[in-house]
Amino acid sequence: MPKAIQRAILSVTDKTGLADFARQLSNMGVELISTGGTAKLLRDGGISVKDISELTGFPEMLDGSVKTLHPKVHGGILHRREDPSHRAAVAEHGIAAIDMVVVNLYAFEKTAAKPGVHFDELVENIDIGGPSMIRSAAKNFHDVAIVTSPADYNAIAEEMSKSGGALSSETKWRLAQKAFATTAAYDSAIASTLERVSANGTFTLRPAEVFPEKLRLSFSKVTDLRYGENPHQKAAMYSDGSGTGVANVRQVQGKELSYNNIVDLQAAWDLAQEFEEPVCAIIKHTNPCGTATGKTLSEAYKRALECDPVSAFGGVIGVNRAVDASAAEEMAKLFLEVIAAPSFETSAIEKFSSKKNLRLVEITNSPQKWVLKNVSGGMLVQDADLHQLKESDLKVVTKRPPTPEEKRALLFAWKVCKHVKSNAILYSRDGQTIGVGAGQMSRVDSCRLGAQKAVLPLKGTVAASDAFFPFPDGVEEIAKAGATAIIQPGGSVRDQEVIEAADRLGLAMIFTGVRHFRH
Repeated sequence: MPKAIQRAILSVTDKTGLADFARQLSNMGVELISTGGTAKLLRDGGISVKDISELTGFPEMLDGSVKTLHPKVHGGILHRREDPSHRAAVAEHGIAAIDMVVVNLYAFEKTAAKPGVHFDELVENIDIGGPSMIRSAAKNFHDVAIVTSPADYNAIAEEMSKSGGALSSETKWRLAQKAFATTAAYDSAIASTLERVSANGTFTLRPAEVFPEKLRLSFSKVTDLRYGENPHQKAAMYSDGSGTGVANVRQVQGKELSYNNIVDLQAAWDLAQEFEEPVCAIIKHTNPCGTATGKTLSEAYKRALECDPVSAFGGVIGVNRAVDASAAEEMAKLFLEVIAAPSFETSAIEKFSSKKNLRLVEITNSPQKWVLKNVSGGMLVQDADLHQLKESDLKVVTKRPPTPEEKRALLFAWKVCKHVKSNAILYSRDGQTIGVGAGQMSRVDSCRLGAQKAVLPLKGTVAASDAFFPFPDGVEEIAKAGATAIIQPGGSVRDQEVIEAADRLGLAMIFTGVRHFRH
């Protein structure tokens, strides 16, 4: 039968809820031992506590760096209660058993995130005593409860109150597992940060974009998902702890998000963030089946829907403005899976209230820095494609330059085409997609498919291509469809043939010098 907890050490950086938890422990007869600021907090709350120096016989020293690194602390934690030799050793040296350790660590990651942080401050926030106590307690989980998260305080206190001050072996093991994960993540954060430190007389942090020699990833599970891409696949979603981005959405309404919802949600959100003016992106299977800007969000949605109303059925929407009642009224007319926005006005939520399954999610923007892809035996890592086209990037290569209207349409098409799976061809007018040719094995097939998918007239549109045209046939198909101008990266060995074809067909063409493959 588990024994009641009689003595606990409390030493925390995050003091959330600690006073209430400590008071409950004290009321159950647990002797409390504490350090520095934690002890002061408890005394100020009228809770009886013994200083760590009373236990060790040594004062806290070296600016508090040395306070718990002592045999009377670690001997009290580590000795196995059922081992006669251990019991004899601690008795000989007057070491009292410590049955619970409540510790969380110096805020290293928060310090590292501060702009212009000095190296000395960074090093000062590397906790030594805390991880040591955590590991000692977790190693001896049969006898010691290790508490590293304020989120566990209430459940622990409740269990102890029902069991005469004891905790079950199952609870201690669960706490130990969490403790080892805590120290692993902490050490990983330190190693990853210090890998970016270079010495040049003073210490400075290199940019995070420099790929590390060892890739250390630390994510916490947000939720298990019903299944993955298909019902026979298991899945879960994890968060980086930032509280931002798609992994940390605030769901306003609707049933739980599925794996495929989340993948499409990321695609919709990324595309919507390309624009400053009101925009609506409608996504199906990660491809935009309709994207448009407008003077209002309602207008943007209606123009996006016009592109391909059949494919939009059951789609995922991303917008870059708060959804108001007018936009909500239009969106509510169509069956949609998810709508993602920075926020939803109360009047908009009321418009959606009858659609109980429709998922409404609010996202705090968090641009991706890296894109990771699993490969057998390892992982690929690359910078996210955040390139923004500048005026200086544009090079008119045909005899006829684009008109101002064509140029606006080309720049719009380029932003959207970047988010279409390769090979990608996109037909558009100013601020509205018209036809999307996505994911074909040959570029000329994407040109044909984009034209075939068009519901609105193609005459007078422009076209964007995510990569160069290897042959003139793609340009010829685009001209046949009725487009009058093309934007593409250039860079083919047959560029001159492609330019000559555009000139022959009376098309304007711009090279960007930038490719946007999306596999």
